[in-house]
Amino acid sequence: MNEKPTLILKRLGIDTQNEAVIYMRNDSHICLSEGFVSQARIRVQKGERYIIATLNTVTTPLLHHNEAGLSEYAWQLLEAKEGEEVSLSHPKPLHSLSYIRSKIYGNVLKEQEINAIIEDAVAGHLSDIHTSAFVAACAGGRLNEEEIFYLTHAMAAAGELLSWGKELVVDKHCVGGLPGNRTTPIVVAIVAAYGLIMPKTSSRSITSPAGTADTMEVLAPVELSLDQIRKVVEKENGCIAWGGAVSLSPADDVLIRVERALNVDSEGQLVASVLSKKIAAGSTHVVIDIPIGPTAKVRDASMGIRLQHLLRHVGKLSGLTIKVVLTEGFEPVGRGIGPALEARDVVQVLTNHQDAPADLREHALLLAGNVLEFSPAIERGKGIAIAEDLLRNGKAWAKFQAICEAQGGMREIPQSCCRHDYLAEKTGKITQIDTRRIALLAKLAGAPQFKAAGVDLHVKLHAIVEKGQPLFTIHSQSSGELNYALSFLHESNELIRLEEME
Repeated sequence: MNEKPTLILKRLGIDTQNEAVIYMRNDSHICLSEGFVSQARIRVQKGERYIIATLNTVTTPLLHHNEAGLSEYAWQLLEAKEGEEVSLSHPKPLHSLSYIRSKIYGNVLKEQEINAIIEDAVAGHLSDIHTSAFVAACAGGRLNEEEIFYLTHAMAAAGELLSWGKELVVDKHCVGGLPGNRTTPIVVAIVAAYGLIMPKTSSRSITSPAGTADTMEVLAPVELSLDQIRKVVEKENGCIAWGGAVSLSPADDVLIRVERALNVDSEGQLVASVLSKKIAAGSTHVVIDIPIGPTAKVRDASMGIRLQHLLRHVGKLSGLTIKVVLTEGFEPVGRGIGPALEARDVVQVLTNHQDAPADLREHALLLAGNVLEFSPAIERGKGIAIAEDLLRNGKAWAKFQAICEAQGGMREIPQSCCRHDYLAEKTGKITQIDTRRIALLAKLAGAPQFKAAGVDLHVKLHAIVEKGQPLFTIHSQSSGELNYALSFLHESNELIRLEEME
């Protein structure tokens, strides 16, 4: 039997996010002999470890004929070292590709077919092109309820599954779309203070100015291992950790990355994404917040009701008790948009500060109250009052501090060094706040890469403002980023619409 051709690894330091790529000269002996061309899928093996990578060819002296480079993601997967030898070959045909093609043509997928697609996606056997084809083929309502159920369980089964040995393990989730809607730390503190188990894993920002994990990281470490999560929860009843640091529903990260690039929101994959993570975290009862508004992820009530049905139905089939709360999503929640500014809002609510944003407090109490009502000891309709009492008497704040200490120690909130107040150009009533553009402005100012960057809103919808009154403040960590945000502000349409008073 002929030996597989080999090349020597050279580290190029190219970041492709989560895509495995191999770089070779297009005129190398292996490309010529094996018929490898750009975008080919190649099996790259080092000892007992192997990956499937997409070929990018090089036409300059960056690589010698006997060398191959790997993207940083592929380098980590292969646990490669400079100068090591790898063997290259054509991968075995993937059955999952035929299943993806079947879905493209509108066919209903069986359970084992969806399992095969997800297993290959998580293993890195599918390229981004293949994964994109699957995501697109499932969008637009092309997954039926049975397929959504199969997809949910395939995604959960592809990673670790936590078990707490309890009949009641609670969680909450917001489908997103509203800047500053940082209720999770407050809800976890209240619920854990009451005594319910709430192991919360959250995401970092993908396209927003901050994810829950970004905001929580301002206050405490969030990159916890599964063992650390277990220890924190066993000690304090709850945690707020970054889900990306552990292998809970890893397929979700693969699909979301492609969905964001395509700007596709598939309701079937949204349901599978949410519920697979709850199953993996060992949750039994979940409250799901669906904000509805013209610039939220869910634009109208009909879509909200459809999602509510799917979440309840698939949740029931999966052994989860799901409670859906439909809320208004016409403006940002709280004042801060960006990790440190949102963390400030969270702390103000938890400490009953006089400047705490009332809308964030009320929204968090609504969700916490609904979560508490999963307890058989709390009557329906009494949850919000109990949540409010735990917040007012300081027990929620004490529990939050204890959780932070258990996760590695509570931190000081950083402050920005560059700021700019945007003033009202006339007296009038605020009739619209463009949440998408406000979020973009916060990102251009440096959030979430720089924790203290973002936008601080000083007004709410329907408020009456005077000419020259500050509407919001931009926070940046450098004058260059501040100027970048200001240039967008001057060129864009009004982010906050004012109508003159008669």
